[in-house]
Amino acid sequence: MTGGSGPVDRVAVTGTPGTGKSTATALLGDEYDVIHLNDRIKGNDDLWTEHDADRDTLVADLDAVRDHLGDWSGVLDSHLAHHFDVDRVVVLRCHPEHVEQRLLDRGESPATATENAESEALDVVLSEAVSTHGIESVYEIDTTDREPDAVADAIRATIDGDRGPSAGTVDFTDYL
Repeated sequence: MTGGSGPVDRVAVTGTPGTGKSTATALLGDEYDVIHLNDRIKGNDDLWTEHDADRDTLVADLDAVRDHLGDWSGVLDSHLAHHFDVDRVVVLRCHPEHVEQRLLDRGESPATATENAESEALDVVLSEAVSTHGIESVYEIDTTDREPDAVADAIRATIDGDRGPSAGTVDFTDYL
Protein backbone atom coordinates (compact mmCIF):
# COMPACT_ATOMS: atom_id res chain seq x y z
CA MET A 1 0.00 0.00 0.00
CA THR A 2 1.47 3.28 -1.06
CA GLY A 3 0.55 6.90 -0.81
CA GLY A 4 2.29 9.64 -2.73
CA SER A 5 3.15 10.16 -6.36
CA GLY A 6 2.94 8.01 -9.45
CA PRO A 7 0.18 5.83 -10.86
CA VAL A 8 -0.95 2.69 -9.06
CA ASP A 9 -2.61 -0.61 -10.02
CA ARG A 10 -5.39 -1.02 -7.45
CA VAL A 11 -7.64 1.75 -6.25
CA ALA A 12 -10.70 1.45 -4.02
CA VAL A 13 -13.43 4.02 -4.56
CA THR A 14 -15.53 3.79 -1.44
CA GLY A 15 -17.91 5.86 0.65
CA THR A 16 -21.30 5.80 2.27
CA PRO A 17 -24.11 4.73 -0.07
CA GLY A 18 -25.38 7.79 -1.94
CA THR A 19 -22.06 9.65 -2.23
CA GLY A 20 -21.73 9.10 -5.99
CA LYS A 21 -19.36 6.13 -6.34
CA SER A 22 -21.10 4.25 -9.14
CA THR A 23 -21.93 7.40 -11.08
CA ALA A 24 -18.34 8.66 -11.00
CA THR A 25 -16.65 5.31 -11.63
CA ALA A 26 -18.91 4.62 -14.61
CA LEU A 27 -17.24 7.63 -16.24
CA LEU A 28 -13.82 5.96 -15.81
CA GLY A 29 -14.72 2.70 -17.57
CA ASP A 30 -13.06 3.62 -20.88
CA GLU A 31 -9.70 4.18 -19.15
CA TYR A 32 -9.58 1.65 -16.32
CA ASP A 33 -10.98 -1.75 -15.49
CA VAL A 34 -13.81 -0.81 -13.13
CA ILE A 35 -15.29 -3.50 -10.90
CA HIS A 36 -18.72 -2.57 -9.55
CA LEU A 37 -18.45 -4.89 -6.57
CA ASN A 38 -22.02 -4.60 -5.31
CA ASP A 39 -23.33 -5.84 -8.69
CA ARG A 40 -20.98 -8.82 -8.53
CA ILE A 41 -22.13 -9.67 -5.02
CA LYS A 42 -25.80 -9.44 -6.00
CA GLY A 43 -25.17 -11.63 -9.04
CA ASN A 44 -23.30 -14.42 -7.26
CA ASP A 45 -24.90 -16.41 -4.42
CA ASP A 46 -21.43 -17.55 -3.29
CA LEU A 47 -20.41 -13.98 -2.35
CA TRP A 48 -22.98 -13.31 0.37
CA THR A 49 -24.08 -15.12 3.48
CA GLU A 50 -27.53 -13.77 4.29
CA HIS A 51 -30.19 -11.24 3.46
CA ASP A 52 -30.58 -8.53 6.11
CA ALA A 53 -34.35 -8.07 6.06
CA ASP A 54 -34.28 -4.94 8.22
CA ARG A 55 -32.04 -3.14 5.72
CA ASP A 56 -33.18 -5.10 2.64
CA THR A 57 -29.57 -5.81 1.71
CA LEU A 58 -27.19 -8.71 1.31
CA VAL A 59 -24.44 -9.40 3.85
CA ALA A 60 -21.24 -9.88 1.87
CA ASP A 61 -18.81 -12.69 2.64
CA LEU A 62 -15.61 -10.62 2.44
CA ASP A 63 -13.35 -13.69 2.34
CA ALA A 64 -15.32 -15.17 -0.55
CA VAL A 65 -15.26 -11.81 -2.35
CA ARG A 66 -11.49 -11.57 -1.81
CA ASP A 67 -11.06 -15.05 -3.34
CA HIS A 68 -13.41 -14.14 -6.20
CA LEU A 69 -11.42 -11.00 -7.03
CA GLY A 70 -8.14 -12.91 -7.14
CA ASP A 71 -5.28 -10.90 -8.63
CA TRP A 72 -7.32 -7.98 -9.90
CA SER A 73 -6.21 -4.53 -10.94
CA GLY A 74 -8.12 -1.35 -11.72
CA VAL A 75 -10.80 0.48 -9.80
CA LEU A 76 -12.94 -1.28 -7.21
CA ASP A 77 -16.23 0.55 -6.63
CA SER A 78 -18.24 -0.23 -3.48
CA HIS A 79 -18.98 0.95 0.03
CA LEU A 80 -16.97 -2.19 0.94
CA ALA A 81 -13.98 -1.52 -1.36
CA HIS A 82 -11.75 -0.25 1.45
CA HIS A 83 -11.82 -3.72 3.04
CA PHE A 84 -9.56 -5.09 0.29
CA ASP A 85 -5.86 -4.87 -0.52
CA VAL A 86 -5.37 -1.70 -2.56
CA ASP A 87 -2.70 0.90 -3.26
CA ARG A 88 -4.93 3.92 -2.67
CA VAL A 89 -8.36 4.48 -1.19
CA VAL A 90 -10.59 7.24 -2.53
CA VAL A 91 -13.37 8.01 -0.05
CA LEU A 92 -16.21 9.93 -1.65
CA ARG A 93 -17.95 12.20 0.83
CA CYS A 94 -21.24 14.07 0.51
CA HIS A 95 -23.18 16.23 2.94
CA PRO A 96 -25.48 13.92 4.93
CA GLU A 97 -28.62 15.85 3.91
CA HIS A 98 -27.79 15.13 0.26
CA VAL A 99 -27.00 11.48 1.03
CA GLU A 100 -30.32 11.08 2.78
CA GLN A 101 -32.27 12.67 -0.08
CA ARG A 102 -30.44 10.66 -2.76
CA LEU A 103 -31.22 7.43 -0.96
CA LEU A 104 -34.88 8.36 -0.49
CA ASP A 105 -35.05 9.24 -4.20
CA ARG A 106 -33.68 5.74 -4.96
CA GLY A 107 -36.49 4.18 -2.96
CA GLU A 108 -34.58 3.34 0.22
CA SER A 109 -36.57 3.37 3.44
CA PRO A 110 -36.45 6.50 5.60
CA ALA A 111 -34.69 4.47 8.33
CA THR A 112 -31.96 3.33 5.91
CA ALA A 113 -31.52 6.82 4.49
CA THR A 114 -31.21 8.33 7.96
CA GLU A 115 -28.80 5.60 9.13
CA ASN A 116 -26.52 6.24 6.14
CA ALA A 117 -26.69 10.02 6.59
CA GLU A 118 -25.61 9.64 10.21
CA SER A 119 -22.81 7.27 9.18
CA GLU A 120 -21.60 9.89 6.72
CA ALA A 121 -21.64 12.59 9.40
CA LEU A 122 -19.67 10.33 11.74
CA ASP A 123 -16.95 9.53 9.13
CA VAL A 124 -17.58 5.78 9.46
CA VAL A 125 -16.16 4.73 6.06
CA LEU A 126 -13.31 7.23 6.26
CA SER A 127 -12.33 5.96 9.72
CA GLU A 128 -12.37 2.34 8.55
CA ALA A 129 -10.26 3.23 5.49
CA VAL A 130 -7.65 5.10 7.54
CA SER A 131 -7.56 2.32 10.15
CA THR A 132 -6.99 -0.34 7.49
CA HIS A 133 -4.73 1.48 5.00
CA GLY A 134 -3.12 4.34 6.92
CA ILE A 135 -3.68 8.06 6.49
CA GLU A 136 -0.99 8.27 3.78
CA SER A 137 -3.07 6.11 1.42
CA VAL A 138 -6.50 7.74 1.83
CA TYR A 139 -7.86 10.50 -0.39
CA GLU A 140 -11.14 12.28 0.36
CA ILE A 141 -13.28 13.90 -2.33
CA ASP A 142 -16.28 16.00 -1.33
CA THR A 143 -18.94 15.32 -3.97
CA THR A 144 -21.61 17.56 -2.45
CA ASP A 145 -21.42 20.38 -5.00
CA ARG A 146 -19.44 18.61 -7.76
CA GLU A 147 -20.73 17.29 -11.05
CA PRO A 148 -19.96 13.61 -11.75
CA ASP A 149 -17.35 14.56 -14.40
CA ALA A 150 -15.45 16.63 -11.83
CA VAL A 151 -15.58 13.76 -9.32
CA ALA A 152 -14.28 11.36 -11.98
CA ASP A 153 -11.46 13.83 -12.76
CA ALA A 154 -10.49 13.93 -9.07
CA ILE A 155 -10.49 10.12 -8.90
CA ARG A 156 -8.37 10.00 -12.06
CA ALA A 157 -5.90 12.47 -10.52
CA THR A 158 -5.67 10.26 -7.44
CA ILE A 159 -5.05 7.14 -9.53
CA ASP A 160 -2.37 8.94 -11.54
CA GLY A 161 -0.66 10.30 -8.41
CA ASP A 162 -1.43 13.93 -9.22
CA ARG A 163 -2.99 14.72 -5.83
CA GLY A 164 -1.81 14.02 -2.33
CA PRO A 165 -3.50 12.13 0.50
CA SER A 166 -6.26 14.16 2.10
CA ALA A 167 -7.94 12.12 4.83
CA GLY A 168 -9.57 14.34 7.42
CA THR A 169 -10.27 17.33 5.19
CA VAL A 170 -14.06 16.92 5.02
CA ASP A 171 -16.20 17.59 8.09
CA PHE A 172 -19.95 17.04 8.28
CA THR A 173 -20.32 16.94 12.07
CA ASP A 174 -22.55 20.02 11.83
CA TYR A 175 -25.26 17.60 10.66
CA LEU A 176 -25.33 15.93 14.07
